[in-house]
Amino acid sequence: MKFLDLLRMSSSNLWKRKVRTVLTVLGVVIGVASIVVMVSLGLGLSRSLMAQYESYGSLTQITVNAPWDDSEEAQRLDQKLIDEILTMEHVESIYPVLETQAIAKYGSYEGWLQIQGMPVEAFQDMNITVGQGRLPGEDQTLTFFYGCEVLQNFYNPKASSGNYWDVPDIDLMSDPIFIIFDRDTYYAAGSTDENGQTIKPPKKYLIETCGVEAEPGEDQWSQYGWYTYCDIDQLTAELKKIFKNKVIPGQPTTKTGKPYKEIFYSQLLVNVDSMDNVVELQKSLADLGYNVYSQAEWVESEQKTMGYIQAVLGGIGAVSLFVAAIGITNTMMMSIYERTKEIGVMKVLGCDLRNIRSLFLMEAGFIGFIGGVIGLILSFILSVVVNKVAAQANEYMSTTGGISYIPVWLVFLSLIFAILVGMVAGFFPARRAMRLSPLAAIRNE
Repeated sequence: MKFLDLLRMSSSNLWKRKVRTVLTVLGVVIGVASIVVMVSLGLGLSRSLMAQYESYGSLTQITVNAPWDDSEEAQRLDQKLIDEILTMEHVESIYPVLETQAIAKYGSYEGWLQIQGMPVEAFQDMNITVGQGRLPGEDQTLTFFYGCEVLQNFYNPKASSGNYWDVPDIDLMSDPIFIIFDRDTYYAAGSTDENGQTIKPPKKYLIETCGVEAEPGEDQWSQYGWYTYCDIDQLTAELKKIFKNKVIPGQPTTKTGKPYKEIFYSQLLVNVDSMDNVVELQKSLADLGYNVYSQAEWVESEQKTMGYIQAVLGGIGAVSLFVAAIGITNTMMMSIYERTKEIGVMKVLGCDLRNIRSLFLMEAGFIGFIGGVIGLILSFILSVVVNKVAAQANEYMSTTGGISYIPVWLVFLSLIFAILVGMVAGFFPARRAMRLSPLAAIRNE
């Protein structure tokens, strides 16, 4: 018997028993829709959380800090270390970071700045949303790029307690803001030193603003908002000039309290080629004695948790499909009892036993296929409804995007799974049809 003949006969047999076939297909529809929707909820929630994690910073970046050791033999973050790390496997690039603090003054307002100097290339990778101006990198002199929350650190020392921390009306792009790098001298100004000399106020520097970060949307925050950014080479040159022959704040000193000739970095941002290699490289850097941190370990832990949730959700949906498989088995067994004489005639006429088995397997597979297709259509409809409901409630949730996500692989996998479930459920009825005695089948009424 040809394949097309088997296909035609199996579809014809199902069509003859429309009510029973529809009810059996309905079980498969519910089972497939349950699995797809449940898994899509797990995938959507996982994707939403990953998008949230990425907004906190790069998932393939390792932050390297010097160990807590003030001795001269302590390991430092310098160019030699950068060259060493660049030779390691899976390292794409390294961005050194130089941190310092300064005081900003505008009129009666005073603010505290946390300044981070970085290579120009780093700012491009940080995906900072520019509200005004531009990122550092196009100037020949030191310029500042202010985060959107910097003004929160300004206060009026002369104001009453109730208005002490009022956010000032300062235009960071155009208003002249004076920067004081020597904070110790600033706070000690007016007092006397160990020689009895009156300490003079430190010099103020007018640093041009190159740009300001855009304000984040409602119920959002920016990880860059509290920092002031600039080019690391320009910051290094400026600090060396300001603190000539003096210790730069935040830099280590020798046993005699004198500064080193070299300026050491505050952090190193190591970019890895893949998230899968972050943990391994992080361990290698920790073995060298440095303090290292990345989001990879935390994200891996969260992904494992999400994997368990997806497995539980998928298991709940699989119960429905298991019940549908029992329904398919029952339908096929009833079909065999009703078509016993037909099976006997086919055997007497010399029909191959494998063709009889294939006929019943194809009928079961048809039920799985039809139920799978309709179940997928129902799944997409439910997914759209769930996402619309979630979008309306999004202002009260911490998720990003839709909470139901059906990828292409889930569509094909669920359809194939539905067909396989149908054929497996029809396997034992098909074997029973093969083993029926031809004479006994023909005599059967």
